[in-house]
Amino acid sequence: MCRFVAYGGPEIPLENIIILPRHSLLDQSQHATEAKLAVNGDGFGMAWYGDQERPGLYRDVLPAWSDGNLVDLCRMIRSRLFLAHIRASTFGETSRNNCHPFTYGNWSFMHNGEIADFPRLRRQFEAMLGDAYYTARRGRTDSELFFLLLLTNGLEVDPLSAVSRTIAQIETVQGDVAEGNRITTAFSDGHTIYAFRYSGSDDIPTLHLGTGLDHGGQVLASEPLDPETGNWTMLEANCLYSLREGLLTHRPLPG
Repeated sequence: MCRFVAYGGPEIPLENIIILPRHSLLDQSQHATEAKLAVNGDGFGMAWYGDQERPGLYRDVLPAWSDGNLVDLCRMIRSRLFLAHIRASTFGETSRNNCHPFTYGNWSFMHNGEIADFPRLRRQFEAMLGDAYYTARRGRTDSELFFLLLLTNGLEVDPLSAVSRTIAQIETVQGDVAEGNRITTAFSDGHTIYAFRYSGSDDIPTLHLGTGLDHGGQVLASEPLDPETGNWTMLEANCLYSLREGLLTHRPLPG
């Protein structure tokens, strides 16, 4: 299982979220507490927004704890909105193209979980991609494909409809196997952070909201970064959450 964090709020150094907290994303790369595996060492990445529409992107196949550039980059880069991810792979080899976040235009996306029976059904899923998004595909993961299906289904126009349509398409192809889907995601257009938890069973990867942090921002994270700092709330499943300018709203995913 992967771990991730998404931040929105006042501009801060990335290290305030990714490196410095007691249970930071860097710490979770070796000591995750709410995942089946404590170690997430199959690469990492981060996407951040500045004064341009397209995000900056840094990804590598090294475990987060062994990349000598990560600490300095997080110390020097400042952003009002960023996503970061550490990977424990389920599908796809350890390569830079398979590391999260994935980006397309102004969008960034990361995922924790798996699409059931993906290797057998991948060709059918890929056939559902719009031509431009099929061409944009670089890796072999179910995560990147899910992101490109969201874009195919109108993510830029209506995120809730795109999520619902994409899940329905996948489950139609899967049939009974859909009960094994486990999807927790966070994605952004550079202004709003979206996130949701979804599964065909009760085993859904976790997602927490962190508020009351000393810099005034808010965090969506797989695990609380520091249970003793700020307020952390587990978010319910089957809702699309939207975090923008300090306000979190949610809408139910159509059944």
